[in-house]
Amino acid sequence: MAIVLNRVPPEALQTVRVHLASMLRDQGLGQSPIFTVTEVDLDDGMIPPQDVERLRGWLHSLAGDARARSMVIRRTLSGTVGSLAGRAGELAEAGQAQVAARQELAKGPRTAYADALAGVEQGVQDGSLLRGEVLARWQELVGTGEFLRSIEEGIGRFRDRISSWFSGKPVSAEPLGDALQSGAAALITSHGQVAASTAARSWKNTPGGVELVDRNPGLTKASPDFAERVERLIRDWQGQILEMVREEAGSRRSTARFLAFGVNGLGVLLMIVVFASTAAIPTGAEVAVAGGSAVLAQRLLEAVFGDQAVRSMSVKARKALIARVEELYEQERGRYDAVLQEVPVTDEVVQELRSAAADVEAAR
Repeated sequence: MAIVLNRVPPEALQTVRVHLASMLRDQGLGQSPIFTVTEVDLDDGMIPPQDVERLRGWLHSLAGDARARSMVIRRTLSGTVGSLAGRAGELAEAGQAQVAARQELAKGPRTAYADALAGVEQGVQDGSLLRGEVLARWQELVGTGEFLRSIEEGIGRFRDRISSWFSGKPVSAEPLGDALQSGAAALITSHGQVAASTAARSWKNTPGGVELVDRNPGLTKASPDFAERVERLIRDWQGQILEMVREEAGSRRSTARFLAFGVNGLGVLLMIVVFASTAAIPTGAEVAVAGGSAVLAQRLLEAVFGDQAVRSMSVKARKALIARVEELYEQERGRYDAVLQEVPVTDEVVQELRSAAADVEAAR
């Protein structure tokens, strides 16, 4: 390497040259020649020849001396290759830091949506969906007083109230089905919205995350069509339940009990069983009634399908719902992953860099 120090005021030439030479030595370039060109008036737009004579002579001597050219090439190559290990190491460390930052940022959304899914799973099984509007619609269907007596005295005493179900007369469960659908959709939507805000908040508390949230403000809440997708999820799941009921019914479709409930009615009863794990329901008036609702719904289903079939269907239906919710939440979490993909640095890339640097160093 040769250094050209250009447009130097003559009175400052010595001071500047000495200082530059000192800095070059500190950088391992003490053997590099320094050529100075003072500040002069141009001669027809050109620097006067005498002011670049030393530089011109050095270049001509280098061009005309094969041995000198070879020495320059070897020194240049050696210096360049020799510096690669250190520079590649610094670059690899920087890349590793980026990988670690991305991994840390990825944890926040992953944890937020995992917690949301766990919340939905608990809400599906703990009987909380069998309260409020759902409980009111259920009581309209079965009658509050008789229902409570049936819980105390056994399912046999309830036969008079639901005689129409066993005699082939249809009973409309549509209001109850709508209430169950709305409750499930609200549960899934609420947890999804909380997960989005929690994920964004975790990024704001993680190095590098604030800038990402600022550039993508939509990450602070669920996708604009999230509620619509939740409703579609519930409708599709209900369709899956009805198909499950049809398949399980088989030859029973012509029996009085099946005809009394109908596919839709049996589907609603199955949803009630899915939305409660009676062994885990705590005490309390409304909650106790909700738990009893699940018990009664299960008994009615067993009257049509048998206890083993009901248990199998309820487990299958619950797993199907959770699987759909998990897929939906994964799609929502994917928005955060997409943002992190803007910096495509991985452990593999960093290791490839380290390996390549080591190969070069070994080959020197």
